[in-house]
Amino acid sequence: MANFKEDLRKVKAFAFDIDGVFTDGTLLIHPSGEMLRSQNTRDGYAVQLAVKLGFPVAIISGGRGDSMIPRFKSLGVTDIYLGSHDKLDDFTDFCFKYDLQPDDVLYMGDDIPDICVLQKAGMATCPADAVTEVKEISRYISDKPGGKGCVRDVIEQVLRLNGKWLNDATKNVQSL
Repeated sequence: MANFKEDLRKVKAFAFDIDGVFTDGTLLIHPSGEMLRSQNTRDGYAVQLAVKLGFPVAIISGGRGDSMIPRFKSLGVTDIYLGSHDKLDDFTDFCFKYDLQPDDVLYMGDDIPDICVLQKAGMATCPADAVTEVKEISRYISDKPGGKGCVRDVIEQVLRLNGKWLNDATKNVQSL
């Protein structure tokens, strides 16, 4: 098996779950019934940069809530699959749309519903606080927990390994 850094160098696209990856899994319920989630701005910066550099990015979540869509769209993400009943189908759709092989994609998930995609993706990753079953099949486990920079961790590593971190393209990307 190759060094995981060599596998990271081959990544052409990213796909992420939301709850437990972009968030710490905590949900606040607004009086209107809307579920509110807190996200790390450094994760947002990395996503925005990856999109700007031409990496397709997908959000694949069983969670619902229209309030998440503007956040990801503001980062340049156009492939947002919410309320996903079959994450593998949505992952396959994302790959087809960009003419990617599953091996080209880094997927980060944290819980049982992510296992089917983690098993198919070329680079299976998870936050430090993912469930045991997900950690056991992940090629890389971030030292950062969900909602605390794990997304930034994997994107930054891929960009650094490909010579795309801290170059001219990064100068005009704002943190959100």
